[in-house]
Amino acid sequence: MEYDLRTAEGLHQALAALSDEKYRVFNQSLIPGGRQMLGVRMPQLRALARSVTAGDWQSFLENCPDQYHEDRLLRAMVIGSAPCGEEERLALVRDFVPMIDNWAVCDCFCGGLKAARKRQAEYYALACAFGGSGREYEMRFAAVLLLCHFVNDAYIDRVLELYGRMTHEGYYLKMAVAWGLSVCYVHYPQKTLALLQSGRLDDFTHNKTIQKCRESLRVSKADKAMLQTLRRKPAAAMPGAAAR
Repeated sequence: MEYDLRTAEGLHQALAALSDEKYRVFNQSLIPGGRQMLGVRMPQLRALARSVTAGDWQSFLENCPDQYHEDRLLRAMVIGSAPCGEEERLALVRDFVPMIDNWAVCDCFCGGLKAARKRQAEYYALACAFGGSGREYEMRFAAVLLLCHFVNDAYIDRVLELYGRMTHEGYYLKMAVAWGLSVCYVHYPQKTLALLQSGRLDDFTHNKTIQKCRESLRVSKADKAMLQTLRRKPAAAMPGAAAR
């Protein structure tokens, strides 16, 4: 059956036809605090996003509802892959980031912004702006954008400096910084180690970074043993889901 994805009614009919109750319950448990979910799996959402970008994607973005978790995921996917000019995409990204309200939408959005690898200067400026906003998910957007697209020779020093300045009590920001630093360690161990030894990170982020490095198959046994010696006395556990 064909659905008009440019309308809220047509979009939700298409999503309902793809929904899976068991997956909805499972996924809801991983993404606390988010909006209501229908339970549509990511490959199916990506297929819908491809259908949208092959047609009148502008009307989709103008009329896309904001009722379900899947609505925001689809918006994120379409912004990342729409066949538009890069200045237009940057404007769409700026408008969307404040709408991010959970780690799953954030990480999907960042991973799909392939244009960041070709427009490094513009997207790094965006990461700096949102990385200092003081709002948890805007800062997580910056942290995940960096780890997805900026761990390279040209930007590694700036990435580590920005991670070192991202201070916020939010669990999902701390987890993203630790994740990002573990990626940095794989590619630039000495530079990342210098940040770990600087004392600039809070205890939770510091220890979580070490944990993620030690869990990586790309970190040597000798480095894992060395990193273990840098762990700090555990602070009280932070509230939050066991998500990235």
